[in-house]
Amino acid sequence: MSTRPWLPGGIIYFMAIFLFSILLNFNGYVWADGIYSYIDKNGVYHFTNVPTDPRFSKIEIDEKSVVLKGRGRRARRSRRNRFAKLNAQKRINAFKHEIEKAAGFFGLDPALIKAVIRAESGGNPRAVSSKGALGLMQLMPQTAKELMVYDPLDPAENIWGGSKYLSWLVENFNGDIIAALAAYNSGPGTVERYGGIPPYPETIQYIKRVLKFWKQAKNDS
Repeated sequence: MSTRPWLPGGIIYFMAIFLFSILLNFNGYVWADGIYSYIDKNGVYHFTNVPTDPRFSKIEIDEKSVVLKGRGRRARRSRRNRFAKLNAQKRINAFKHEIEKAAGFFGLDPALIKAVIRAESGGNPRAVSSKGALGLMQLMPQTAKELMVYDPLDPAENIWGGSKYLSWLVENFNGDIIAALAAYNSGPGTVERYGGIPPYPETIQYIKRVLKFWKQAKNDS
């Protein structure tokens, strides 16, 4: 994976936001709380006031600056409080819509994504590991950046980015799900170096847990 160059897309992006900020001064034709954007896998920038894709994030614009803040902090806080009262399976099922969209786009089994989420974070969208991995699918900051996930603690963005990464690993290891899961846990370079599952107890246990949760998720669906 590689980080996409900032130019010229970045210039187009900020020019577009600049135009939106100018329009704010013209009788409110464009409202800051109604503009959303995302960057697709080809590096194309999309803007809308009617978000129909989980990758869209709200752009909040004021008269002094342009700030990307992600979507609805109060809504996320309320949702987070509800999650604290649910078990892992119910927490994950709350993201069924986002999971199915990502699964369909990247050609993955939704039950597999659910299993990875359960093994990684237990369905806690605010999870942060001791190593700094973030969110439902525990993306490392650098990995999130390469996947163009700007807010790893946003459930929809995290699921989209984690699913994209998992799909890439499956493809990289010629459809070998086990090798892909090992790479998700220990890194693709480690799996390539050992020519298969590395002899790490943590990775071996991780694969077993994901396979167990995968079977449960398929039975529940």
